[in-house]
Amino acid sequence: MAKALRILTQLMGWACVAIGLLHVVLGNAAIPGAGSAGATVDSWGRFMGACFVGYGLAWLWAARQRPIPARAVRWLAGVFLLGGVGRLLSLAVHGWPQWFQIVLAVMELGLPPVFFWLANAEERAPRGGVEAVSSDR
Repeated sequence: MAKALRILTQLMGWACVAIGLLHVVLGNAAIPGAGSAGATVDSWGRFMGACFVGYGLAWLWAARQRPIPARAVRWLAGVFLLGGVGRLLSLAVHGWPQWFQIVLAVMELGLPPVFFWLANAEERAPRGGVEAVSSDR
């Protein structure tokens, strides 16, 4: 379980960093259907891209810890899940978005339970190499 969590956490981190940088560099061109949205949306998208880079770096930080901190993974996965909930709210208010946004929503709603499960399993896993200290002397 630890290896699966580490690999998935690293993939999430690198994907978020790459996507965030893409948004910083390309602005509106990185968002399907937003090419003509104007300067305000472009500015917001580039700012949010930078935030997504930071989010990805947080995932990478977690992946480098030994053991991976389950609490951090649950918080990061919760933020990802909140993004999926935001997409559902947008769907309810504005209707169906471009098809790729639906794919992203499925990922944002489907991956967090996997991370929660793996983090819980990792947290419960016995740690080798550490002996219990006896209070009898």
